[in-house]
Amino acid sequence: MKTTSRVEQILGIKYPIIQAAMSWITDATMVAAVSNAGGLGVLGPHGGYNTPPTGGTTEAGERLRKEIRKIKSLTDKSFALNLLMPQEGWDKYARTTFDVALEEGVKYFVGVGYVNKEMINEIKSKGGTLIFRELTPTANGAKQAEAHGADIIIATGYDEGGWLPQNRIGTFSIVPTIVDAVSIPVLATGGINDVRGVRAAFSLGAEGVYVGTRFIVSEECPASDIVKQDIIQSTGSDLLFVSTMQRSTPGPFARDLAATYRTPEDSAVNEQKIGAVGGLLPGMLLGKPSEGISSVNTAIDLIKEVKSCKEIIHELMIDFIEE
Repeated sequence: MKTTSRVEQILGIKYPIIQAAMSWITDATMVAAVSNAGGLGVLGPHGGYNTPPTGGTTEAGERLRKEIRKIKSLTDKSFALNLLMPQEGWDKYARTTFDVALEEGVKYFVGVGYVNKEMINEIKSKGGTLIFRELTPTANGAKQAEAHGADIIIATGYDEGGWLPQNRIGTFSIVPTIVDAVSIPVLATGGINDVRGVRAAFSLGAEGVYVGTRFIVSEECPASDIVKQDIIQSTGSDLLFVSTMQRSTPGPFARDLAATYRTPEDSAVNEQKIGAVGGLLPGMLLGKPSEGISSVNTAIDLIKEVKSCKEIIHELMIDFIEE
């Protein structure tokens, strides 16, 4: 049975599924594949490159411009860019991203971080559409983001991959809490790897899903094949906490971090170590588990094989497809 939600209307997409803005492991090919298949592709930080920019914001901006233009050469569908949102003001890289996006005609943004009134107001005043994800989601934060002009809220459960919410509330609990707090559409994220997760999200009141880990194990994702096979072969019970903020599949680097992680102080030291090697760059993009972590959601048991983004979207969105 074909169903609809407000998400498709707001974003100009066919199905209410958004690919997560994952650092290092998105690129133009993947973003376009998701958008062409009816979802919303999102270009994450450093998308399309395998080395950090050495020329500061100027180089970062030009790299972003090239990747945006490549996306536009591969699809005429909607796509979004990621913006990191500090507590106040504009981070220099977020400013560069936003300015380049406007110059290139991009109007959809996934803002991740804190409820930043200044950023939200400017995004909206320049005609942008904002999908907002508070790092640690709260009902109050969702209400504030809506009041400032956010168009869609992402409710992130502790089941997710990437930076973990510090309230440690699972997807099944946080989604209805945020749904009840706002009148704008809510996307569910955290452990959604098959159609059962999608159906559960909608049962909880969500109007769409924000999916990361399942798209990592896609043909178009630039993540290393080593990482994709690692996810397929691992289970949720294998995952290791390497800090309060992140968990990883059990590679050598992750095991070393997990062995030293006991206190908040240990967590801070481990996050510095992860940042020093380039975050997810070595472990996930370059496929070097001895040098970096591989951050995924807790439902990886459900991922059995590499498929195209189109096949993944078809499986997850089967209830939205007219036969």
